[in-house]
Amino acid sequence: MFRKISTYFNKKGLKDEKYSYLFDEYSGDECVVFDCETTGLNPKEDDIISIGAIKLRGDKILSSEKFERFIKPKKELNGESIKIHQIRGCDLDSAKDIDSSIIEFLEFIGNLPLVGYYLEFDIAMINKYVKPKLGIKLPNRQTEVSAIYYNKKLGLIPQGVIDLRFDSIMKDLDLPFMGKHDAINDALMTALIYIKLQNIRSIS
Repeated sequence: MFRKISTYFNKKGLKDEKYSYLFDEYSGDECVVFDCETTGLNPKEDDIISIGAIKLRGDKILSSEKFERFIKPKKELNGESIKIHQIRGCDLDSAKDIDSSIIEFLEFIGNLPLVGYYLEFDIAMINKYVKPKLGIKLPNRQTEVSAIYYNKKLGLIPQGVIDLRFDSIMKDLDLPFMGKHDAINDALMTALIYIKLQNIRSIS
């Protein structure tokens, strides 16, 4: 009920009816797993420098249907963020602007459900640009993989401390690492986490 009310008021703010398809209810078995690399961890002050996304159909990763964009930030990259994503300012000299990249991203995801790790942050970063442009926030259904992992682990250690760090979840699920942390690799690894969690009852 709350989602319906929230969606109703969100849609009322839509500035361009061309994007009304984002609000269409989806009932298939596809979703989009995505990740953003940013200049920092404050959605109000920081910028997106890379978006990586890949589609899933059931348990199958659609490797031919992926989205990857490098984006020129408005603020200078700092040393701490470069250590994490290894993207330097010079790597973004030919990057695209955020406005066109966001539109391309919206066209890629359509009305599909969104899946991610620390998804709330990535959604907030996307909404930072979508809200002023279209008057709405992303209406897509959202699934946080760490929440699924937590719920499945909780049955085994209800009173214990559950490590929800990305690398720890990957290791616990015995999944392969895909090299450096960048947006498309993180999206792919998150997709592997999501698929595995959908196919196990609990985690030992």
